[in-house]
Amino acid sequence: MSQFWLYFRLGLEHVLDWQAYDHILFLIVLVAAYTFSSWKRILWLVTLFTIGHTLALFLSVYEIVKVDAAWVELLIPVTIIIAALYNIVTASKKERNKNHNPLYFTTVFFGLIHGLGFSSYFKMVASNTESKFLPLLEFALGIETAQVIVVIAVIIFGFIAQNIFSVSKRDWILVTSALVIGIILPILQENFQAI
Repeated sequence: MSQFWLYFRLGLEHVLDWQAYDHILFLIVLVAAYTFSSWKRILWLVTLFTIGHTLALFLSVYEIVKVDAAWVELLIPVTIIIAALYNIVTASKKERNKNHNPLYFTTVFFGLIHGLGFSSYFKMVASNTESKFLPLLEFALGIETAQVIVVIAVIIFGFIAQNIFSVSKRDWILVTSALVIGIILPILQENFQAI
């Protein structure tokens, strides 16, 4: 297997791994409020999350930034809860705030946190490579591809719920976000106790 496919697959599996489903939960709440007609905004959000994720990996792998893993593991579920709460608070609004810059900035920041959470594993996997730059880019491409798969699935589920089962957009956002909070709260509690 070529190096490209090795790191691409690692990025793909990082997102799609059911044992580490926090990434999927974040993507669910990130795009639950959107439909296919918002594809440009969705693509921006997912790409910005990947940029933050990849930047954190670069900073960590090249030892520019060192962060205690326990704090990162605590912050990951916090970012998911914040995104879900944002959905709940804004679910009833006809049109979300037209200024999306705070949402974009927050998405990059959350990507940084999630990237730091994976950096120790990536360092271990890429420890035998002389240059880490290309493997990081290949890994990021795998992440972006997997995120697009997850996002498309979420949008399809939202479409089915809203158009076939006549669930209102507001209810879809509220239920989806509340379910994610319910799943992530025990992880937050466990990570909090580990500190």
